[in-house]
Amino acid sequence: MMVARLAVILAATTIAVPALASEPVLLHAAGSLRTALTEVTEAFEAALGQKVQSKYGPSGTLKDEIAGGAHAEVFASANMEHPQALATAGKSGPVVLFARNRLCALVRPGLAVESATILDRMLDPSVKLGTSTPRADPSGDYAWEVFRKADRLRPGAFAALEGKALRLTGGANAPVAPLGRTIYGALVAEGKADIFLTYCTNAHEAQAQNSDQQVVPLPAELAVGADYGLTVVGGASSQAYQFAIFVLSVEGQRILAKHGFAAPALPR
Repeated sequence: MMVARLAVILAATTIAVPALASEPVLLHAAGSLRTALTEVTEAFEAALGQKVQSKYGPSGTLKDEIAGGAHAEVFASANMEHPQALATAGKSGPVVLFARNRLCALVRPGLAVESATILDRMLDPSVKLGTSTPRADPSGDYAWEVFRKADRLRPGAFAALEGKALRLTGGANAPVAPLGRTIYGALVAEGKADIFLTYCTNAHEAQAQNSDQQVVPLPAELAVGADYGLTVVGGASSQAYQFAIFVLSVEGQRILAKHGFAAPALPR
């Protein structure tokens, strides 16, 4: 239904707004989408001859920028709450679920750990536990959800994990990834974290760049999923709606699936 609503809005906007193919579509998107959406934008540009200008970063920070008046047309968030906040404030259109992810543990070489023992290792005082920054970045919020689940298994675990968690990414002073590498793999390789709770897509990309790093799925009792929301910002061009529809198209969804995301709009 949401896809159909966007299509109707697209049709109306295409009539009301003259085509400005020389102006790029302005995309603000979660950093975890960088690799996948780069390929999506390339496919869109090749198909329609319309350029896309992308800005990637923590979804909470991007949401605040858009709410504050930053010029953006399409917002792809790593949660549903941030784009919904824009929609509720009248700053964007409907929010569509366009991808799903999960949290995994990226683990340094040589640390003996598996799904069954991941909580023991995270609670070990000698193990450095890396996360992103809650509120600024949904990845940090999802990590705190893992901590709350851990506390239900072992009372006191939340306080211990929150107290030792190193908020290494997503904040205002977060390090920049080296060229051609993910920041998560780089931080683990540099010894800044022994275990980094991040999206499974990020973890597998880091492992592809650092073959000795381990990707450990969280056990069912700690597992946390991530729903990604897409919205078109008020005043956007018709080309921005075309891009949003392309992300939700079979081709766009197949590209997301290729990069490890669950793609809810793909035909079964």
